Amino acid sequence: MKAIQKFNSDYLARCADLSPDDILNFLEDFRNLHYNKTPSPSKLISIKIPERLLKTFRGKCQLEDVKYQTKIKQLMEDYLMP
Repeated sequence: MKAIQKFNSDYLARCADLSPDDILNFLEDFRNLHYNKTPSPSKLISIKIPERLLKTFRGKCQLEDVKYQTKIKQLMEDYLMP
């Protein structure tokens, strides 16, 4: 069963302003994200997270026997590819 994606009018209005190059870049990025199985290089980032949130998140990951950074990446992928 395929998922149905619904768009609100604000999103559709923003998309109407995209240039053909913007659309092509999006489609290429989407294709690479979903169909390119070759691992891409990682990018080191810095992010501020409230200490309590991070401590609790790391604790839950430890209970699940998974590294917390791996879990963050998994959550990001799940968000982008429902």
